[in-house]
Amino acid sequence: MTLTQARKKPVRATARARSRRASAFLASRSLTAHRRAWTAVFAAVAAAAALLGAFSLVLGSLLLARPPVERYAGADAVVVADQRVSYTAKPWGSEPQTVTAHLPERVRLDRSVVARAAAADGVARAVADDSVPVTVGEGAPAVGRSWPSAALTAYELSEGRAPRSASEVVVDAALVTEGGEPGGHVMLQVDGVARQYTVSGVAATGHRGGAPAVFFTEPRLTALAGHPGTVDAVAVVAERGVSADALRASLGEAVAGHDGGERVLTGAERGEAEHIDALGGRGDLLAMLASIAGTVVMVALLVIATTVSQAVHQRSGELALLRAVGATPRQLRSAIGREAGRVAGAAAVLGAIGSVPLGLLMRSLLTTDPLPLPVPVWLPFAAGAVGASLVALAARPVALSAAGSVTRMRPAAALSAARAPEPGEPGRLRTGAGVLLAVAGLGSAGTAATQSGQAAALAASGAATSLIIAVALLGPWIARISMRVLGAPVRRAGGVSGFLAARSAAAHNRRLGAALTPIVLVVAFVCVQLAAGTTLERAADRQAADALRADLVVTGPAAGIPAEAAGAVRGAPGVAAATGLLRSAVVLAHREAGDPALDRFPVLGVTADQLSGTLDARVTSGDAAALTGRGTVAVGEDRADDLGAGVGDTVELRLGDGTQVRLKVVALYERSLGLGEFMLPREALAGHVSAPRDQQILVRSADDGDATSAVRRALASYKGLHVRPATADDVRISPSSSDQGDALIIIGVGVIGGFALLAVVSTLALISVGRRPEFHLLRLVGTGRGQLLRMRVLETGLVTVAGLTIGTVVAAIPLLAFALPATGGLPYLPPAQYGLLALAVTAAAALGTLLPGARGGRRGPGTG
Repeated sequence: MTLTQARKKPVRATARARSRRASAFLASRSLTAHRRAWTAVFAAVAAAAALLGAFSLVLGSLLLARPPVERYAGADAVVVADQRVSYTAKPWGSEPQTVTAHLPERVRLDRSVVARAAAADGVARAVADDSVPVTVGEGAPAVGRSWPSAALTAYELSEGRAPRSASEVVVDAALVTEGGEPGGHVMLQVDGVARQYTVSGVAATGHRGGAPAVFFTEPRLTALAGHPGTVDAVAVVAERGVSADALRASLGEAVAGHDGGERVLTGAERGEAEHIDALGGRGDLLAMLASIAGTVVMVALLVIATTVSQAVHQRSGELALLRAVGATPRQLRSAIGREAGRVAGAAAVLGAIGSVPLGLLMRSLLTTDPLPLPVPVWLPFAAGAVGASLVALAARPVALSAAGSVTRMRPAAALSAARAPEPGEPGRLRTGAGVLLAVAGLGSAGTAATQSGQAAALAASGAATSLIIAVALLGPWIARISMRVLGAPVRRAGGVSGFLAARSAAAHNRRLGAALTPIVLVVAFVCVQLAAGTTLERAADRQAADALRADLVVTGPAAGIPAEAAGAVRGAPGVAAATGLLRSAVVLAHREAGDPALDRFPVLGVTADQLSGTLDARVTSGDAAALTGRGTVAVGEDRADDLGAGVGDTVELRLGDGTQVRLKVVALYERSLGLGEFMLPREALAGHVSAPRDQQILVRSADDGDATSAVRRALASYKGLHVRPATADDVRISPSSSDQGDALIIIGVGVIGGFALLAVVSTLALISVGRRPEFHLLRLVGTGRGQLLRMRVLETGLVTVAGLTIGTVVAAIPLLAFALPATGGLPYLPPAQYGLLALAVTAAAALGTLLPGARGGRRGPGTG
């Protein structure tokens, strides 16, 4: 190093230190001078951090959730069949990928697994565990099990003895009022008519959970279960001193079959053997919440970008003046970055604290039975940190980007810029990006119009997102066009105040564009979220109502209706037709945009020769009467189009227990939204469900008479069944509403919509704070206080009407593209819901515009 270089090094260090001190001084003074503007930014950032942290808490809790261990509390391990199905395919230009899905019906094990498990090292006892739904007495639900399996739930006899014959049972202590004391009799209905059993004993357990149990002898239970060659699960009790890992290893080696489909569950995993579809339901819920969380991230970043950019743009004159008097670009960027970082950091900490109660509230709304949602001590802190980090990292680069145009100016040019009015048009890069996104959004909407099902929903969602961001980027241009349309009537009808409102709006397109963005965001988001669901609900309700031909429906307990009951109803006088509805689900392996996908679809099992009298699916091709045997299927028209299948073709499905079948299409029907995408013969579906019991029996009375009394007499020997008039909800493939769906609407619309409304208030308040000098100047030149107030009211009306109109149009484009192919009609949003949305937006706009600007409007002409 030369002597000159050695001297320059401390000089540079000193200059950098001075520059940092200058930046810190500017940031400190600016935070004080512009505290009102930064308050709006603080509120938006804190709310964003709270929302992101809350979603992180809920998603983390879901990921940690496991089904509870109740039935197998006394077992050290449980052997079950794999409840997952996989599908491998090669996407376009990529390596093969594998996707998995959970099966909704019990996949059973070969009974030989019981002996293999019992022979494994470290096993003291292996018990075959089957279960059947039981109705006790006049309709109390219970589960039937074999007496040897009582030890798995730590049941112990409190009275009497174990059952010894097919006519004896041990009842749960919770059912003792139904069965009386040992030696008494109890009426049980497993399948078919009710039968009387002798109570040989009463058992109790300290592990209470689920339905109470009734214990049969093992041979009797096997006969009642109806699948003697298979078992639901094999529970294992280990020898003393055998660890869980050693037991898992020895069982895995002993029970491994040729297909490799057995799983050995220990510890908390044992709950998966009891609640077979709990993890599948969790996966569906995770996917829906992750989609909403992705929207939250987009909304949060858009809101932060809008508020921070507006806060910096309102100071462009001040920044230009500082640049003109000698502040370096680095000093200005550092000062702005420090300001944004301090505000965002403090707001992020407050938001992280607020994310905990908000996340717990969202978690309490979700109905995840039987899956309890844990909240470990560390999870709220981790979730808050995630939310805080995301917003804190986003705020600083946004602020630096917003200030870049001024800080890069030469001092002389900056001095001119300080005296120049606010620019009204965005730059070429921003305009180009906005146009590209608008084109992409319209293209996605066009794609949605040509697709159906999940592909259409994804394309419509992408179109909505692209169009919302495009509006944010093209805000000044949209504001200019809006004011040309709305400004003229305001000028004519509003007098002096209308003239001032119209001229002010026309002169500040950038500012107006920033004001429109959060309103468009909340209107478009809420409309898309609400209308997508209500459109499908309305269409499904209409199709189900049109399809219903039955006038009566038979319902029963949650366990279902015995299969023979439908036959008993058909034989009743005055009954023209009766069909039981056996509900399950099928898994369809297909490709979406080249990627492998496994989707679950509800399916109905029906009796073909009774179908036309009770349901009209509006068959458009083929004959539903041919829906017989084990190799036929009827398919909804839209799904058939996706599969490229017609009458006479075959489709490949996986039934609820994973059995892969190739079925011949015998009919195509139109009303798939109401009745589901697939209908199978009941006999083909019954062997692949956990319990082959109907959920409803649809009944058509003969000659428009009322067969209610006759049906009740025919079902007198079946306990717990009810007969009432049939409604569309009885035949809909999914209920018109559910607690889970309502919770997702509250979370998706209520929480995010509320955050977007807060963004409307904070953004408009920020703009109003920056306009106080303008209001004061208008008072100085003679504008009356009332005139100024009316001007602000008219401006609020302009912004609100423009935002509502643009937001509705932005939402209507993807909704039309989604609704037309899915329902054949227009999207639908109940007027009351839209009216409530418009009222909320108007109130938020008034709150953000009128209150912060009131102080400037109160100053008289002589004050200063």
